[in-house]
Amino acid sequence: MLAEFQNYIEEHSLINIDKRILLAVSGGMDSMVMTDLCIAAGIKFAAAHCNFCLRGTESDKDEVFVRGFMDSRKIPFFSKKFDTVTYARKNHISIEMAARELRYKWFETIRTENAFSSVAVAHNLNDNIETMLLNLVRGTGIAGLTGMKPRNGNIIRPLLFASRQKIRDYCIQRKIPYREDLSNADTKYHRNKIRNLVMPVLREINPSVETTLNETAKRLKGSYDIIESYTESLRSKISSARQTYIVLDLNQLNELPENESLLFELMKPYGITASTTMDLNKVIKGRTGSQIFTSTHRILKNREQLIVMPITETGNTCYEITSADRFMEIPLFKSAELIAVMQGFDVRTGKDIAHFDAGKIIYPVMIRNWQHGDSFQPLGMKHFKKLSDYFTDRKYSLAEKEKALVMISGGKIAWLIGERIDDRFKITAESKQALRLELNGCYKMHPELNQT
Repeated sequence: MLAEFQNYIEEHSLINIDKRILLAVSGGMDSMVMTDLCIAAGIKFAAAHCNFCLRGTESDKDEVFVRGFMDSRKIPFFSKKFDTVTYARKNHISIEMAARELRYKWFETIRTENAFSSVAVAHNLNDNIETMLLNLVRGTGIAGLTGMKPRNGNIIRPLLFASRQKIRDYCIQRKIPYREDLSNADTKYHRNKIRNLVMPVLREINPSVETTLNETAKRLKGSYDIIESYTESLRSKISSARQTYIVLDLNQLNELPENESLLFELMKPYGITASTTMDLNKVIKGRTGSQIFTSTHRILKNREQLIVMPITETGNTCYEITSADRFMEIPLFKSAELIAVMQGFDVRTGKDIAHFDAGKIIYPVMIRNWQHGDSFQPLGMKHFKKLSDYFTDRKYSLAEKEKALVMISGGKIAWLIGERIDDRFKITAESKQALRLELNGCYKMHPELNQT
């Protein structure tokens, strides 16, 4: 068992013997066996225990047991109590999901604060198969059927090679103490239903079902690697990154075979699930303005484009500026200064720099998102134009319209920021002082026009 453990670690480059890792130790058989193997292999580690307070005094006894084991061997130990039930209710998630989120957030905090190279969890081969079956029942793409990975970011699984029976045999042989979690038999939890009700039936059909499913997961992993490489290449051809969003060319997308699985794999990084792929297809075939929201992104159709925006990018902006020197308090601006207007004064034009007659600026100045009904007198024009019409003429996308900011002075739009000032605020022969504003480069109203 020790040799297999060391070979698995080496094969998947899970642990650098010169660095410390953090072991997640519940006190159950799997995590105590992992602890024993790490001690035998000479791995440097500390242990962390989560008390989810779900089993009354039994949860507290688990914590006392693990602490005593680690203290007796002078192994650094971390523990924390969680109000798991309250967290689950507050976030409208299951107890299982709540416990998962709480422990991994806490593990990562300990890891970063103490410079551990990774966090080791004691998932075994049977856990891997149960996860595969759960994903199959819930509905998933191929990725969900490939099972757990030996490494996922900073999380490593050095016991993933071992069956539950192999771990039990090793535990008995080594006389390793552990705590029995009686909740493992409680079939109100989905994983326990798979473990205690489904797997016995599958073993009747195929006594070697664990081995068979594990091999199937490996083959699916190979197939998924091929699919992922293809879709990543395809995604890079039909999409382009803008400053705060992604644009997909619908003409190129529509040339692909109409295949919901392909569409799912292409759009999966943006929160699309198997169940929402059909809704996305309706957006693609729908009118401009058709949209769908995922848990992470807003996806909308704009003419021949599909625009993908992180949901966090769609908030409102509103600033109040009480004097010229207060512009620099806003991250939007790189510089703001008052300059005397003398003969030959150079009014530099551009999207990122604007000059105003300082005498015409009335404070407080407001910076906000544009609103329907807003109009201004674009520089060089003698008539007013609604911003909505201006955007249409300039072929702005829906995403660019939503991002548009205006600077308001005395109730008038002085600047469509990053694009064009209002003619009423321009520098003239009568101007005495100019207000010069320069954007810091993180904001451009219309990237395509700025490149021309």
